[in-house]
Amino acid sequence: MDMKKRITLELRSRNPAEIAELVVDNSRSADGEVEGLTDEFTELEFLSMVNVGLSSLAKLPSLPKLRKLELSDNNLSGSLETLSEKCPNLTYLNLSGNKIKELSNVEALQNLKSLQSLDLFNCEITSLEDYRESVFELLPQVTYLDGFDQEDNEAPDSEAEDE
Repeated sequence: MDMKKRITLELRSRNPAEIAELVVDNSRSADGEVEGLTDEFTELEFLSMVNVGLSSLAKLPSLPKLRKLELSDNNLSGSLETLSEKCPNLTYLNLSGNKIKELSNVEALQNLKSLQSLDLFNCEITSLEDYRESVFELLPQVTYLDGFDQEDNEAPDSEAEDE
């Protein structure tokens, strides 16, 4: 199912401004771009677009309240600067399983001042020498990288807290 259609279904006749959480995992992006999401999703706090075939975030709308963004298992390699422009309040970003190879790709996240947790698991960048030290140095605001802090303590599981 394509992403636009999936978003329409997920709305269930509600106004986009009423939606705080949107999951379109495994739907398909026709051209590798974000489709069907608009600036009307003003209250969106959690967005999951896992395995949808994204290769660019250029068409990501402005999502000022977005805190958690799941983008794992796509084809993203760069264009991450869009995130600091469109989603300035992100605290959690999962980019695992993408085509991120170099620190310069991650550098674009420096402007995400609220970013606390970044996941780059299964990206080529993780094979760089001193990968963890470099990312923590580049992004001092990040507390957890791939689920662990600088001292290798595991991030508290947010799901466990809810139960």
